[in-house]
Amino acid sequence: MKRHLYYFSILVTLIIIVNSCTTVPLTGRRQLSLVPESEMITMSFTNYSEFMKTNPVSADKANSSLVQEVGKNISAAVIKYFADNNLSSRLDGYQWEFNLIKNDTTPNAWCMPGGKVVVYSGILPYTKDKDGLAVVVSHEVAHAVARHGNERMSQELLAQYGSVVLSEALKNKPVQTKTIFGSAYGLGAQFGVMLPFSREHELEADKLGLIFMAMAGYDPQTAIAFWERMASMGGQKPPEFMSTHPSDATRIQKIKDALPEVMTYYKKQ
Repeated sequence: MKRHLYYFSILVTLIIIVNSCTTVPLTGRRQLSLVPESEMITMSFTNYSEFMKTNPVSADKANSSLVQEVGKNISAAVIKYFADNNLSSRLDGYQWEFNLIKNDTTPNAWCMPGGKVVVYSGILPYTKDKDGLAVVVSHEVAHAVARHGNERMSQELLAQYGSVVLSEALKNKPVQTKTIFGSAYGLGAQFGVMLPFSREHELEADKLGLIFMAMAGYDPQTAIAFWERMASMGGQKPPEFMSTHPSDATRIQKIKDALPEVMTYYKKQ
């Protein structure tokens, strides 16, 4: 009897996985997506609101306006592409917002499900101009619309709960599922600091981001110089096989390899 229950549990888990796979736009990669995106967005907005209460928006009006301008152009390009390809439902519930926060020591940016984008002032010395900023914003937007956070959270939920019906886990274990969301987005001790995505997710966001910035009229060729500037930051970096991020050399080479395809989407402003 126990053996039958064991095999039944495996069967149920496999059915859940098969029925919960979605496809990433443009790349066509299949991904696990167990969590309703509406649930991801609800949790995202709650955590974003808390983050903004404790992190000051930059008083630098010029750069704040630049972040909003670039963000609006990229989000408009994403919305148009998804509409043109009958994918608008993937953006249901999105409320785009782009903020520059005062944090000169951290070269960082992130985008939560639902289109909440934060750029740290510490990354501006590396972005340099509109194109450089577009590299960053489009990369983070790509993570969100490709649902990388959902995929990461789904993998963790599956590991913890196995064949338990997900709706039951979300409903009856709100503290645990909230903790998993926080873990997926690095909302613990370093509240609001996004944890690194996997190398696969990072490289996929690189390519999608290049396409989105090209659609918005920003030159994707400038991504090479941006990542070279980021590589020059210095500091001890772990070998690629020990890191969730691709090495600088791998990332830059992958971008160079993708450029011929990406440039077909480029519409110069």
